[in-house]
Amino acid sequence: MSKRGENIYKRKDGRWEGRYLHSHNADGKTKFGYVYARSYREVKEKLNLAKQGITEKAEKSRLFGSFCDDWLTLSRNRVKESTFVKYYNTVNRHIKPHFGEYYPKEVTSLAVEGFTSLLLSGGLSAKTVKDILIVLQAIYKYCQEETGIRGVNIVFPKEERKETRVMTLAEQQRLAAFLNEGTDTVKLGILLALLTGMRIGELCALRWENILLDERIIKISSTMQRLQDLGSGGEAKTKIVVTEAKSSRSVRVIPMSDNAVSICKRIECQNKKAFVLTGSAEAYIEPRALQHRLLLYTSECGIEKVHFHTLRHTFATRCVEVGFEIKTLSEILGHSSAKITLDRYVHSSLELKRLNMQKLAAVGL
Repeated sequence: MSKRGENIYKRKDGRWEGRYLHSHNADGKTKFGYVYARSYREVKEKLNLAKQGITEKAEKSRLFGSFCDDWLTLSRNRVKESTFVKYYNTVNRHIKPHFGEYYPKEVTSLAVEGFTSLLLSGGLSAKTVKDILIVLQAIYKYCQEETGIRGVNIVFPKEERKETRVMTLAEQQRLAAFLNEGTDTVKLGILLALLTGMRIGELCALRWENILLDERIIKISSTMQRLQDLGSGGEAKTKIVVTEAKSSRSVRVIPMSDNAVSICKRIECQNKKAFVLTGSAEAYIEPRALQHRLLLYTSECGIEKVHFHTLRHTFATRCVEVGFEIKTLSEILGHSSAKITLDRYVHSSLELKRLNMQKLAAVGL
């Protein structure tokens, strides 16, 4: 008897029949091919040869670039818009220009290694190259499922860990004092981020309905981004979108300190639909503009090389210095695991290292 999924059947005339996918019509309708033999074993061999012929024909007739396009089409409704834009640019700026005219079986491990070296020599960071290779790997897997070609070995470049900028306590206090001056909602909004560790997009999307002062909590559920508008017909066109937070763990509740509550009461708006940074339900400040404002403020304070993400790393470092439990800190930051918090956001200052070394005195060392 035939096994389920083989499409092999015994006919009434005693012969065995095998059916296989041959092609598709222009309207997408499937066309099948058939093979016949006097035994199950013989028809199975013929069926495998027929399928192999279709696979080889597909390999010779379709370029890798067409599989890239199909993979993008399938990905559009499976991922967030921001992720799809990254995929689209990765494919069209890097993968298709290099491998688009290759046949699938020409995308070998050696060819990928050469592609990797070319990207690295072109000035891209190891992290960026790895992200490109991850997309290439996903496309190749799709191509493999469609054609049955052999797998390819992709070796990711080793990333060199760079020390992230963290403000010293003195710098943080100087910036906090500057931000506390006046009634500028943007200044106080940035100060709020410094006290909660929220991301720049989360702050830009934050509305007063997300801040519950009686409960002393902030609910993070959305983020604001400027994305390339792929439907505009021009790569230079962009748009502002407010979407769900970065990941399921990014949707979180942040307890507020006394200082954070005091700040919010100073700028509180009665319109709960209003953005925190503007006090308006319609007007907003986008991440790029907020980053520019932060650079102006830090420049006035004489503090250099501060990006908005520096505030997040500084918040995490201060939390560690005062003894936060790492799991708690991880959830406040919206990380998927405590390991990410430890690996990327815990920066021990020299002073903290000295204090910890002094603890050895308790055991006589």
